Amino acid sequence: MARLLRGVCAAGARGMLLQPRLRCARSSSSGGWEPPPSAGDPGGAEWQQQQQWRRPSSGALAWAAGAAAVLAGLGLARRAEMARQRSQPEEEADGGGEGGLARRFDAFMAPPVSGMRELRSRRGEMRSRMELLIMETQGQVCRALAQLDRGASFTVDRWERPEGGGGISCVLQDGEIFEKAGVNVSVVFGHLSEEAAQQMRSRGKTLKTKDGKLPFCAMGVSSVIHPKNPYVPTIHFNYRYFEIEEADGSKQWWFGGGTDLTPTYLNEEDAVHFHKTLKEACDKHNPELYPKFKKWCDDYFYIKHRGERRGIGGIFFDDLDWPSKEEAFQFVQSCAKAIVPCYIPIVKKHCHEPFTPEEKLWQQIRRGRYVEFNLVYDRGTKFGLATPGSRIESILMSLPLTARWEYMYSPSENSREAKILEVLRQPRDWVH
Repeated sequence: MARLLRGVCAAGARGMLLQPRLRCARSSSSGGWEPPPSAGDPGGAEWQQQQQWRRPSSGALAWAAGAAAVLAGLGLARRAEMARQRSQPEEEADGGGEGGLARRFDAFMAPPVSGMRELRSRRGEMRSRMELLIMETQGQVCRALAQLDRGASFTVDRWERPEGGGGISCVLQDGEIFEKAGVNVSVVFGHLSEEAAQQMRSRGKTLKTKDGKLPFCAMGVSSVIHPKNPYVPTIHFNYRYFEIEEADGSKQWWFGGGTDLTPTYLNEEDAVHFHKTLKEACDKHNPELYPKFKKWCDDYFYIKHRGERRGIGGIFFDDLDWPSKEEAFQFVQSCAKAIVPCYIPIVKKHCHEPFTPEEKLWQQIRRGRYVEFNLVYDRGTKFGLATPGSRIESILMSLPLTARWEYMYSPSENSREAKILEVLRQPRDWVH
């Protein structure tokens, strides 16, 4: 618990400011495949095999408990906790017990939306495992960005939703490398609004209400990162999980998400690296996933009124409720782990390249297209705005600080600006 408190700094604080090394200080602000059988919890089977011979004997358990009591009596609480953790049975030491959860909390940007007691009481349920995954993803991405942009800081804003649940918004603004980078976690529950339920029915879902109500829980991690340099692309990712309880008590569940890249200027080497990294994550489960979800991404991020895609794509999927809940979760976990390696090398490569005012202007115009898609077409934005009690600031975090619309702007023929438009109008295969 001491390690958890060290990461929080002040219990009950609404906002925290994290410096590049993520030290704490106060702040006033705040989308059918067949993967192979899974081994269970992430690394669980392999871990248990490796750890089997380490299970302590009954004598060792008694010794550890006695040692813990002595140490606690001397006031060395942290060491006592470590001794207690060593004597835990495997089912707790794997991360599901209080000690294991505390160790995972230490890598989070803030305590999870659900408390330790609640997560522990239902540690085998998917909603708890998914919450831990999205909290870990948020922490990993924020730390990777902070290590690059050492002149900036993350504001960590913990918020509550009156209708049920809450979230943690981590936002970096006006850094040396990133103009705006937001990584949000939300864990919400309650009853779906009729507008949100109708949106789901329009995708083919049959939802049976009871007395006009439809209980649900939803959680996810979502991020958009807008850099300053026009040669560094914008990235977006989102991974989420839904559960809905119908009138007869049965539950529907599904996963959704994806990762996509939006460059201002096309760099083919970057595009290949980005797509190959995502393909490798998909191929761990089935080689048919990447081409299926790559095409879905190209189709989803289509700005109809402009006749072009928002970016050069990536992967996107939604309503993923097959082949099994466990296999779908393992796939989502692989995708989440691919975020940092698919993007951070590209940022490092270009973040200090010089650029002209004309190139910055083109970046602003392309960001205008980004805004158009998010406000007109994006499914997540629509769902958030239609859900009572949603955090509007967090939903609109995806929008850049600056954008531009120029009347009848058209780049010169054969220019680098025209080259990126060709790819946006006609998607390419980047991995073959």
